[in-house]
Amino acid sequence: MIARGLALAVVVALLDQASKLWILGLMLPRQPGQQIIELLPFFNLVLVWNRGVSFGLFNNPDSPWNALALTLVAAAIVGGLVVWLRRATHGLIVFAIGLVIGGAIGNVVDRLRFGAVVDFLDVHAGAWHWPAFNVADSAICIGVALMLIDSLLVRRELRT
Repeated sequence: MIARGLALAVVVALLDQASKLWILGLMLPRQPGQQIIELLPFFNLVLVWNRGVSFGLFNNPDSPWNALALTLVAAAIVGGLVVWLRRATHGLIVFAIGLVIGGAIGNVVDRLRFGAVVDFLDVHAGAWHWPAFNVADSAICIGVALMLIDSLLVRRELRT
């Protein structure tokens, strides 16, 4: 099972990095004010450098320690998830852990390369914008949601 989870993690990290290379190639030649591409009335492509964590928390561009501290935290989390993955015995949790590990690795690669994470997906309703995110963030959120579903299903099975 560990091989499946790690293979998924590699696929997620590669897809994440490929999407970020594509968006950087698309956006970097543009002037800063032109780094928004409206695709749908509720969805844009943007270029955002996130030096914090999810949803821009701890986004302090003046701190040289953010990238290092957040990379170390992510590495510790990935280590714990690999231990969990080694013990996993069924498909849903293996899939979920693989998504989270791959997403974490994708964002760590950005922190090591750029000192920040490349975010580019912008969902909005009128003037209200959800914080920009990327493929890695999506994989992490889906993985965590699947972990919650798995824990609810497992608990229900134990009660009956």
